[in-house]
Amino acid sequence: MSNYLKLNDINSYKIAFRLSNYIWEIIISWNYFAKQTVGMQFVRSIDSIAANVAEGFGRYTKKDKINFYRYSYGSIKESLDWNEKSKVRKLLTKEQYEYILQELNKLPKELNSLIKFTNQKLTI
Repeated sequence: MSNYLKLNDINSYKIAFRLSNYIWEIIISWNYFAKQTVGMQFVRSIDSIAANVAEGFGRYTKKDKINFYRYSYGSIKESLDWNEKSKVRKLLTKEQYEYILQELNKLPKELNSLIKFTNQKLTI
């Protein structure tokens, strides 16, 4: 049994990963135009949140790790924008929109905790 932290132990990663797959399942059923315009951008921005946490986790130095964790903030803001556009353009149900919004709003606090943990626990 290992005492090392694993990527799947990181809350921000788990939330972002689940959310990206939730959104994928919604967007995959949209019509061609919606997928090619809003859908592709939405998937890219939402996938980028978890991907940047994963990349930061794999980096060696504290500074590198935190830089990638911070990149996730921009992807959260972009995803919030695509969520709003999807709602206005009637591509999401009210329930889907609210769930996505709720999950996205959890992430900044989770990322702050990850950055704080990284700052406190790593020496390099």
